[in-house]
Amino acid sequence: MTMPVFVNARTIPLAPGATARDAVQAGAPELLPACDAGEALVTDARGLPVPLGEPLAAGAILRVTRASRRGAAEDDAGS
Repeated sequence: MTMPVFVNARTIPLAPGATARDAVQAGAPELLPACDAGEALVTDARGLPVPLGEPLAAGAILRVTRASRRGAAEDDAGS
């Protein structure tokens, strides 16, 4: 039996008890190293951060995005 979880608008079937890490690995594996390095963030449907070890409920909605690089943008603005 699987439960549906949504990662970046894609439906991913996962086993009950799966974590946010499992969802990222299945739905956006290219972003998992960035999540581990703190360069990407997993958020829920409300935009709140979700820890990678967090167990998910059926129907969970996750968004995985790279963190913005404020320092570089601020440096460019001052040029």
